[in-house]
Amino acid sequence: MEKKYDINGRFVERSAWSGRSGRPRPPADLPSFEAFCESTEVRGNLTVPVEIEAIEPAGNEPVYDIGVEHDAHNFLANGFVVSNCGVRMVRTNLTYDDVRGRESELVDALFEVVPSGLGGGGIVQGSGNTVEAALERGVDWCLEEGYAVESDLAHCEDEGRRPDADAAAVSKKAKDRGRNQMGSLGSGNHFLEVQRVTDVYDSAIGDAYGLEEDQIVVLIHCGSRGLGHQVCNDYLRDIEEAHSGLLSQLPDKELAAAPAGSQLAEDYYDAMCAAINFAWVNRQLITHRTREVFADVFGTPWEDLEMELLYDVAHNIAKKETHDVNGEDKELFVHRKGATRAFPAGHPEVPKAYRDVGQPVIIPGSMGAGSYVLCGGSESMNVSFGSTAHGAGRLMSRTQAKDEFWGGDVRDDLRETNRIHVKAQSGATIAEEAPGVYKNVDEVVRVSDELGIGDKVARVYPVCNIKG
Repeated sequence: MEKKYDINGRFVERSAWSGRSGRPRPPADLPSFEAFCESTEVRGNLTVPVEIEAIEPAGNEPVYDIGVEHDAHNFLANGFVVSNCGVRMVRTNLTYDDVRGRESELVDALFEVVPSGLGGGGIVQGSGNTVEAALERGVDWCLEEGYAVESDLAHCEDEGRRPDADAAAVSKKAKDRGRNQMGSLGSGNHFLEVQRVTDVYDSAIGDAYGLEEDQIVVLIHCGSRGLGHQVCNDYLRDIEEAHSGLLSQLPDKELAAAPAGSQLAEDYYDAMCAAINFAWVNRQLITHRTREVFADVFGTPWEDLEMELLYDVAHNIAKKETHDVNGEDKELFVHRKGATRAFPAGHPEVPKAYRDVGQPVIIPGSMGAGSYVLCGGSESMNVSFGSTAHGAGRLMSRTQAKDEFWGGDVRDDLRETNRIHVKAQSGATIAEEAPGVYKNVDEVVRVSDELGIGDKVARVYPVCNIKG
């Protein structure tokens, strides 16, 4: 049997030599990481092949503890991981020719009615009962109130409702923060983008998804807003109080955790499921308003424009799922932080309309490079617990981006060079989200496709964009 262990020098040095309070300290005769590399087969490639011939009792000696067996490895992590930031794509029967020349009209109309930016208000002003209903019932509540249709639920991850959600586990402060943010983009990298399909790589799956070249689609990216953030803050504080001993051993308090199976972990999970529902409601309300705008701008009911939800998938979430682990089905907490669910063909949780081909996966790029639609690959369950990447990822911080780019120049260049119309609450937001800030989404998708965890289906390119 041969195993390979990836060893990262920075990880080892920060863990063993930094002298942080509460962390293990090495004995005086422990060799440096460089010396360790020179004395083993690492030799600079940072991979050690190990052939195990026998397992026998041995004495004690100093080692680098790379794989740590510790209580902290069995936990429900803090809520910054699980606010259900996610994306949804809405199809239309419009073509690029229908929109060309009307981009400014369309982006202005959307910007007018879809709240964005820090704070930002909401499409629905939530009373106490409204917020409670959204937390408990998710998109089911939207259907009851006329903000959704049946197919919206069918084409949403978990049908837009987490069964373990408990509004009683969410604090009044969190509910108050969400009360005026129901149906809003928020700030940061959240956006609403009108796009055109430029390439279809797999015609059979493209047909199943209802995608064809030159078609207009809408991509919505946002999460649970201040409510989800407050859920995190509330339970992080509770975890700090309940597990102060564990916290003292961690290099960063945001690694604080509630051990799985504890009452605090169960309460936290129920609150997070409620925040997840709130995020689905948020994206559904924006979808409702977007449909109204398209109907007004193009003078046609949205139903006649065939504005149907292709799919809504989270990429910042933790859920209980059953997976095969060494030949045995086990219930696991699957944390998808910057990762997207990508279930393959035949999986029972893939909507019936897509079950023969696999779950739609949406990978946003930058507002200058476009985005991708993938489908869950055949290897995803074996390789990555039914997951793939969630987007391009940043190359630089927001502060650095504002030093490198001027928002007005970015906006003008996108419009004049690429015919992409962008609108935001401030030029600083546009600078922070400039195309040059992000990695190459083409490469991210290539890797996913080659690994078989997310197969390339179509590419979409921005027409107009509202930034949070």
